[in-house]
Amino acid sequence: MKLFNTLTNQLETFKPIYKNTVNMYVCGPTVYNFIQIGNARPVIFFDVVRRYFEYQGYTVNFVSNFTDVDDKIITKALEDETTEIEIANKFIAAFYQDVERVGSSTKYLAPRVTEYMSSIISYIEQLIEKGYAYTIDGDVYFRVGKIAEYGILSGRKLDELNIGSRIEVNQKKENPFDFTLWKKTEVGVNYPSPWGEGRPGWHTECVAMIQDIFDGPIDIHGGGADLMFPHHENEIAQNRALHPHYIANYWMHNGHLNIDNKKMSKSEGRYILVKDLDVDYMGFRLFTLSTHYRAPINYTDEVLESYVQEWDKIKRAYTQAFYKLDLAEYLDETIHDYEELKLIKQRFIAAMDQDFNTPNAITELQNLVKYTNQKIRQKDALSPLLSAVHLFDTFFEILGLTANIKRMSKETRSIYMEWADARKNKDFEKADRLRERLTERGVLS
Repeated sequence: MKLFNTLTNQLETFKPIYKNTVNMYVCGPTVYNFIQIGNARPVIFFDVVRRYFEYQGYTVNFVSNFTDVDDKIITKALEDETTEIEIANKFIAAFYQDVERVGSSTKYLAPRVTEYMSSIISYIEQLIEKGYAYTIDGDVYFRVGKIAEYGILSGRKLDELNIGSRIEVNQKKENPFDFTLWKKTEVGVNYPSPWGEGRPGWHTECVAMIQDIFDGPIDIHGGGADLMFPHHENEIAQNRALHPHYIANYWMHNGHLNIDNKKMSKSEGRYILVKDLDVDYMGFRLFTLSTHYRAPINYTDEVLESYVQEWDKIKRAYTQAFYKLDLAEYLDETIHDYEELKLIKQRFIAAMDQDFNTPNAITELQNLVKYTNQKIRQKDALSPLLSAVHLFDTFFEILGLTANIKRMSKETRSIYMEWADARKNKDFEKADRLRERLTERGVLS
């Protein structure tokens, strides 16, 4: 299996630190609002990464955090006249709902920053002790200039950065590029520390939690491309100050999901919340996976609708295959390795092994649909149809697609046969009545 490593900017063969185990961390949301569809892209993609490693026999220790203390959360709490914890709890619950909507697993370790405050404070203390951080008036800053490799992930150099754009102007700092590790504040929730009441800087939270949870380097650190700088760059800088590694052996970043070829912006009203999508969420999942994860996606209603229709085609072939097997009361559960199915599976796996090339994997899913439709039309093709259904299940499990079909009971089979006969005999009134019953049972739509 090969992964594109953002740290080295090249494709590399994946070698886990521990045999048959993948330790991975993906930066999670700051919980002050509902997530938009751009936020859902890493939720979907890294879920597929986890699923594929598990399919290949790895034990995956998947961690994705919640930033539940932040200026935005405090602002939202003041607006809603409630507490920060109430805001965080509300939007963590909403986040899990959205994760389930898009077909991703919610079964992973999800640490909250507020649960790791002592670890974060201890981490900052170590940086101060080693001379990589300093305190001024209750604030703590990291000395970026002491890290010779600063910029190794993003390719940005200190002399190329513009003060006042991405870099905060602060006269108290030794260097304008030094970033905050601890912020002294009396606004909103704060915590006691050796430097006074305050709360941690964003860039320290993840790196401290990774160290606490994994106690050493991990295999994969992931997130959106917008996190590469400064967040992930600053994580690496802090870690290099204390440890002789880069947090993760492989860094993976997904591209943006844009609207009208522009980055989503709440201030400009150019965004769509996941909860507001009025389509089959499996169609949306297929849409996000049909572009390679490192490339940007441009959203339009028309493009999304085309993938919703494509998902309908896939689901219809899968469903009709089941119905043909059920109607024939086919009881043989033997899965045969038919040559065409074998080739489809080999190409699917090869695509996934090549830096999670989900677009090519989906092409093989579409080839499976063509094969299945051919077998549905053939009279004596029940065995290959069963094998095709089995391969559908494998592909669906890896890609996180769920068809949610109902198998036919004996009674349903009887109704279906009666409906088919009514149509054949052009008894349309009877066929319509039977169709209603089949629709209620989820067989027809």
